[in-house]
Amino acid sequence: MPWCRRAGYLTMDDSLRELYQEVILDHSRHPRHFGALAAHTNMAEGHNPLCGDRVKIFMQIDSAGRIQDVSFDGRGCAISVASASLMTQLLKGRTVAEAERLMGGFLALVKGEDTTDLEPSDREHLQVMAGVSAFPMRVKCATLAWHAMKAALEHKGGAKTE
Repeated sequence: MPWCRRAGYLTMDDSLRELYQEVILDHSRHPRHFGALAAHTNMAEGHNPLCGDRVKIFMQIDSAGRIQDVSFDGRGCAISVASASLMTQLLKGRTVAEAERLMGGFLALVKGEDTTDLEPSDREHLQVMAGVSAFPMRVKCATLAWHAMKAALEHKGGAKTE
């Protein structure tokens, strides 16, 4: 039986939402794979001119098209940094094709669309960002690093969210 907030208790949805917020804040305060990757083969910058978020994605991709290492650098809001941190955790060891599929699933997730293309373990890992779909202006923050990652894969050097 779910608890009522008016009685001073949280519903299960509220508890889950708070857990997701804690995960986002943890990734924002202690980002994984943060800093320039010296031996990168691919790099791109992303900029969100509406809020000022900036990110650089560094990737080391081998001749077989597998991401050997990935990192990011930059500054931005908690959602932007947390999203980049989550992304780098998931990309290491994946192929370029897998990274592009993961990006498509992530974009669907933060837009509140169908995510059946995401592997269940990836969906579970990224689910913390699903609440962003309720805030359209924050979707741009959440997707900035992902667009920069795609630009890095395509050797385009830059990406913007507008």
